[in-house]
Amino acid sequence: MSVLVYISTQAGKATNAGLEVASYASALDSGEVVALVSGDISGDGGLGAVGVSKVLHCADALTDNSQQSKLTKEAALSIGAQIVVFSGNSIGNAVAPRVAISMNAGYVAGATDLPEGKTYVRNVFSGKATAHVQVTTETSVIAVTPNSFGIKNTGGSEATVEAFSADVGEARVTFNGFTPTSSEGTVPLPEAVRVVSAGRGLKGPENWEIVEDLAKALGASTACSRPVGDMGWRPHHEHVGQTGITIRPDLYIACGISGAIQHLAGVNQSKVIVVINTDPEAPFFKAADYGIVGDVFEVLPKLTAAINAL
Repeated sequence: MSVLVYISTQAGKATNAGLEVASYASALDSGEVVALVSGDISGDGGLGAVGVSKVLHCADALTDNSQQSKLTKEAALSIGAQIVVFSGNSIGNAVAPRVAISMNAGYVAGATDLPEGKTYVRNVFSGKATAHVQVTTETSVIAVTPNSFGIKNTGGSEATVEAFSADVGEARVTFNGFTPTSSEGTVPLPEAVRVVSAGRGLKGPENWEIVEDLAKALGASTACSRPVGDMGWRPHHEHVGQTGITIRPDLYIACGISGAIQHLAGVNQSKVIVVINTDPEAPFFKAADYGIVGDVFEVLPKLTAAINAL
């Protein structure tokens, strides 16, 4: 028996999301873990260290979801995989259901922990409840919630890399190019372990420097509330919440955000929440692990200075 894990790479290395799902697949203890990579890879992409024994490498950097799903299905069939694992990010959530349907497999979206037998745990109702989902089919397709399991270094040797190709048909979507909107080196929000977020309490886009300074000191990514994105103060890809990106970092610092239920739904799975707000009655304080009643324009520079001093 074996497990196939779909891996995204960047600059030839597995992304943090890729390393996390490879760690998850290794912890399943369901036989050999084989990774599937489409596009550039340097060595084994760092996958051997998290328990992957073999990498199936497709030289073509496929960006069409239909082609990616066909490639994954053929790779799974070629190794007789009974479990196929994806990250529950934008790619995984688009490709995994297609693979499940084509393989007549049970599908679990948003798994947050290792299964007991074939029963998986996932969050429902914006994290307010937990569901136990039992897979009754022979083959399982699992999408793992980002930052729910972590990266586990097993100290394994470098994985072997084998060329792999399949008939994936013509692309339905043509990819012409990509211009990153975030700063170089910034970790994408779904993968970030530390996030500094701000809302209308910053009073205008010209004041965002204090947020970015704190994020830089912490090695964190920046985010914002929906009103901030709607007003054009920050790019929409930084909007976190029920109608934006759902995140699960180790540390979430909310600056000048009142904490409406829609925002909380996207961040309430953070391991530690720190709230900074002038209003002691702000709803966010009820969800916070730590709270500071104060003016962000006074608190953030002092907090940044203290962190830099360490």
